[in-house]
Amino acid sequence: MQLEKIISISGKPGLYKLVSQLKSGFIVEEVITKKKASISNSSQVSLLDNIAMFTVDNEVPLFTVLENLAKEEDYKETISHKSSEQDLREMMTKALPNYDVDRVYVSDIKKLAQWYNILHKAGYITPESFVKAEGEEQQEIAMPEQDAKKAAPKTEKSAAPKSTAAAKSAPKSTHRKQG
Repeated sequence: MQLEKIISISGKPGLYKLVSQLKSGFIVEEVITKKKASISNSSQVSLLDNIAMFTVDNEVPLFTVLENLAKEEDYKETISHKSSEQDLREMMTKALPNYDVDRVYVSDIKKLAQWYNILHKAGYITPESFVKAEGEEQQEIAMPEQDAKKAAPKTEKSAAPKSTAAAKSAPKSTHRKQG
C-alpha cells in the first residue's frame, strides 16, 4: 500500500488516493468507498507525505506520527476525533511524546485522529504500510503547487503553509516540505 499518494482535498471530506494525472487535473479515488473522481489543477490539495507536526525541538513527518500511533494502538482504530480534549491530548502524547503543545492545536489532533481512523478503515494501517521496500522507486505525480518548487532544495522548510487556502486544508501545526 502506498501511503505516499494519499491526499486531503480542501472542501471535500475524507482522504483520497492519487490514481492518475490528466492534462487539466488528477483522477483521485476516495480511500474508503473507492469512488473515483476528477479534480482540477486549481483544487487545493495537501499530500500527506508533505505534512509534518511540530515537536519542541524539530518537525516530525506525519507518517512517522501515524506509524507511532499505529504501534501504540496495536494497528487498531484509535479514539474518535470527537473525543474530549483531554483524551485527544493523551492520544497525541502517545503518538508524539514531545509534541509542541503551543503549536499543535486540538483541531490538529482531531484531524490526526480522523485521518488515522479513515486510513485504518481503508486498510492502510498495517505494519507493512510503513515499510519502504529497498530499491523501490517512488512514482511522482506532479501536484499543481509543486511544479514551481522543484528547483528548491529538499532540505529547506518553511514555518507555515504557502497560502491561506493551503492552511485550511492542512492542520495548523503542519506545513509543506518544499520539494
